[in-house]
Amino acid sequence: MKQTDIPTLIDRMADELRQRLDIDKQTVMVGIHTGGVWIARLLHARLGIQKPLGTLDISFYRDDFTRIGMNPQVKPSELPFTLDGRTIILVDDVLHTGRTVRAAMNELFDYGRPASIVLATLVERSGRELPIEANVVGLHMELAEHQHVKLSGPEPLRLEVKTSS
Repeated sequence: MKQTDIPTLIDRMADELRQRLDIDKQTVMVGIHTGGVWIARLLHARLGIQKPLGTLDISFYRDDFTRIGMNPQVKPSELPFTLDGRTIILVDDVLHTGRTVRAAMNELFDYGRPASIVLATLVERSGRELPIEANVVGLHMELAEHQHVKLSGPEPLRLEVKTSS
């Protein structure tokens, strides 16, 4: 995928979010570390959201934490606003199994009770394990079980499809 494609995908995602939501002072955006934060920064700027961007590191909320161990680059979550009664745009880079988004929602609800959550993801790929679906998607990909897509960046942002053996 050419790196010039990603800004076009983000522009389309921003347009779709504007159509879906009345973006006002109650709307906040939260990116999931790491790639989701990169995408969220771009969307946040394009949408002109007034509140600062929030970030989540869901390492402690993963359901496979005991199996895969601690991520050596755990970052603190930053939510510089209250969540109660707000519309949250939750942003991730790749939606695959749904487990990352589930962990992110668990963490969000530990901070408060939002009015609603809209999920925006740059890539939605095949292989869902949980009934989680993005509301706004930049690109849909059908990949084989042994294929993986990864966002690298932050400058430049690039999507890479890799095959594991």
